[in-house]
Amino acid sequence: MANPGAARRKAASPAASPAAALRGVRGRPAARETARGESLLHHRLRLGIVSALAAAEGLSFNELKGLLSATDGNLSVHCRKLEDAHYVLCSKTFEGRRPRTEYRLAPVGRRELGRYLDHMEALIRATRHTLGR
Repeated sequence: MANPGAARRKAASPAASPAAALRGVRGRPAARETARGESLLHHRLRLGIVSALAAAEGLSFNELKGLLSATDGNLSVHCRKLEDAHYVLCSKTFEGRRPRTEYRLAPVGRRELGRYLDHMEALIRATRHTLGR
């Protein structure tokens, strides 16, 4: 008896798959990845941080926390990951006796955000064609 799964796999065109659409978008390699192989920006909070910073000159920790409805601990962990990857720049100052942490989007972060958005757009375009099946 033949393996029906093998026939389906053989019939599926790799070029038509959404995953194939992400390979080589504009001839560029994928954005930086986490240990699990996904983009560093493929997390709601990290994408929110980078997106907010792309729209502003700079934002304080408290401004980001309010915009993203994040807890102190959660936001600080994700900001640190982005800082370690050189996506964001962090500066710490004092206003009187109160510490102020300010974040700005680094050129690498702006470029990687553009790459991530290109990949997501390619995935969306490839997936839309499968909805009519």
